[in-house]
Amino acid sequence: MNRFVYADHAATTNVAPEVLEEMLPCFGAEYGNPSSLYGIGQNASRMVADARARIAKVLGAKPTEIFFTSCGSESDNWAIKGVAHANASRGKHIITTVYEHHAVLHTMDALKKEGFEITYLKVNEEGLISPEQLEAAIRPDTILVAMMYANNEIGTILPIKEMAAVAHAHKVYFFTDAVQAIGNIPVDVSELGVDLLALSGHKIHAPKGIGVLYVRTGTRIANLIDGGGQERSRRGGTENVAYIRGLAKALELAVEGLPDMKRVAAMRDRLAEGIAKIPYTRINGSMEHRLPGNLNVAFEFIEGESLILLLDMAGICASTGSACSTASLEPSHVLLSIGLPHEKAHGSLRLTLSHGNTEEDVDYILEKLPPIVERLREMSPLYETNS
Repeated sequence: MNRFVYADHAATTNVAPEVLEEMLPCFGAEYGNPSSLYGIGQNASRMVADARARIAKVLGAKPTEIFFTSCGSESDNWAIKGVAHANASRGKHIITTVYEHHAVLHTMDALKKEGFEITYLKVNEEGLISPEQLEAAIRPDTILVAMMYANNEIGTILPIKEMAAVAHAHKVYFFTDAVQAIGNIPVDVSELGVDLLALSGHKIHAPKGIGVLYVRTGTRIANLIDGGGQERSRRGGTENVAYIRGLAKALELAVEGLPDMKRVAAMRDRLAEGIAKIPYTRINGSMEHRLPGNLNVAFEFIEGESLILLLDMAGICASTGSACSTASLEPSHVLLSIGLPHEKAHGSLRLTLSHGNTEEDVDYILEKLPPIVERLREMSPLYETNS
């Protein structure tokens, strides 16, 4: 019987038992609407306030700076469009990177149709960008820099604190998509100096359907949803009390689990060493500036989709890149941005480990992966030509 190994934590995570326990009362006796004035409504209101305060404490923020959303993509959209629309009179130039999540890139495309001008900073072969690159790109009409904290495909960590300082020296707002960073590395908005930050619950063992946008006090941002007075009248709609409580617990657990990331990184390194022994293989991204559980590998002469299906048959869950773009037949824009040609980018594999993984999981992947790669290459005429 095959072992089951979940190695796709960058795509999503299971709901932690402690998180579910925190949520359950809201599906039963504590079902009140936080806007209601009677008892169970006010109980719900207190639950939301308590969760907001707990989340703010974890992030180094004020409770009034925490806004609940449905996901990371919504937070990305709100941060970028909200700042753009609220500050368009000052300028219509925005800076981002070539390898952002599609929630950011497609938002930029939408703004371009409204007359905004976007500058895309290029990355080097490790996926890194320097503060000097950002400095050179800022113009008098720049109003926002949007830059992810850690790349969702290759795990490269950017120097966000330094980047935010550059932006602020020019009185430019700085937003970071920290969806992949949260739970993997320390994240403190006061330490980083960012004006806006997005995160998503389902990456850290909370349910799918809950996210946060941090907005520093004084940041000019347009409302997302006009309606009720929820979220300080900036995002109308009845609060998802259960998921909000679950997210607060998940964030607390994520911080408690950060010391274990040294063990996760050691497993990742052993996995990288074993996979590197497979011929015609390349590790993508920086090994020094990288999320602890992330490993992205390019195998020549094979298709990533076939690799994922055969790994699944062996009981191993992995991906070719972002889970949000798995239906696309186009090669990863992230891998193309670091210089991989199309044919090599098509043969990519992303393995992302976390707390639940063990050394035995690593052993199993290293046992099953090489023969699967060899099997697929035996069917490739290109491999026969080059071998």
